[in-house]
Amino acid sequence: MADPSNQHDTNPANAAALRDRLARVQLLLLDVDGVLTDGGVTWTNDGVEQKTFSIRDGLGIRLWQQAGGRTGIITGRSSRVVQLRAEELGIGIVRQGIGDKLEAATAVLAEQGLGWEQAAFVGDDLPDLPVVMRCGVGVAVADACPELVAAATLVTRRPGGRGAVREVIERLLEARGQWDAIVHRFAAVRT
Repeated sequence: MADPSNQHDTNPANAAALRDRLARVQLLLLDVDGVLTDGGVTWTNDGVEQKTFSIRDGLGIRLWQQAGGRTGIITGRSSRVVQLRAEELGIGIVRQGIGDKLEAATAVLAEQGLGWEQAAFVGDDLPDLPVVMRCGVGVAVADACPELVAAATLVTRRPGGRGAVREVIERLLEARGQWDAIVHRFAAVRT
């Protein structure tokens, strides 16, 4: 596992090894609270749970999928709003109310016909630790617990719910050599 203090290591050998690991990823698995959101939960007087999701993360997920990547959610909590967000983004792999995320991730990989080296998982807290340690690319968001940061292959500069997922997706697409073409596609649009 990478030393998190070297998450943005300029050593060419380390950078090349990380790029190779990122390029092998086919499936991006995400926790929700603290990753796709900032970890806060708001309840209305009517008992309706509310969460705030980053639009940039959402666009990143769509770009990842358009580039051939697969996306899934594995979360310990269950929430209707998570299902709605997943549907909005076309995420078909959604596992909510999961007590053992490693078991769930193992099942998802088997269903998808993929190996661990083809998966990345983005987490923020201790329940994510077993999956982060097992995936080809285990990612901790910037504000993750220290134990997860220490175990991660990659630590984002952005906190959960504030562009961390988009940051990971850009790194994945850069490693595949696809990011520049995506940016060019948007830059080429003229009014």
